[in-house]
Amino acid sequence: MTGLIPFNRRGDLSRDRLFNMMDDFFNDSWLPGRSLLSDTFKVDVKENENDYTIEADLPGVQKEQINLELNEGRLTIAVVRNEEVEEEKKGYIHKERRHSSMQRSVYLADADNEGVNAKLNDGVLTVSIPKKPQIDYKKRIEIQ
Repeated sequence: MTGLIPFNRRGDLSRDRLFNMMDDFFNDSWLPGRSLLSDTFKVDVKENENDYTIEADLPGVQKEQINLELNEGRLTIAVVRNEEVEEEKKGYIHKERRHSSMQRSVYLADADNEGVNAKLNDGVLTVSIPKKPQIDYKKRIEIQ
């Protein structure tokens, strides 16, 4: 069960420093102002017999800021946000701008381009993608 514990939380290993360095590479500490965890969004993929359901957490994102594309089984969710705030205070103007973009792709080998449905509700994007009917290319060959 200790294999499920992240490396940097194991206290009994003599190689803690090496494990922490490897974990920190994927942490936000290696590049000031950036976080690989916060620069993207969480995506869950569920599958059943007939379709896929993809849920992406996009709090504060408007549907106009989302671009969805399904190309040969690859679903791409891209978000581009441009925010600009202008305030006038005591004779000077205070401006803040922020531009951010995030993108995630999921490959679904048997995704059908027809009948795809997407909705954004309370910061969660839900995409339903039907599966193509499976064609069995297998052929039994008789030996003579």
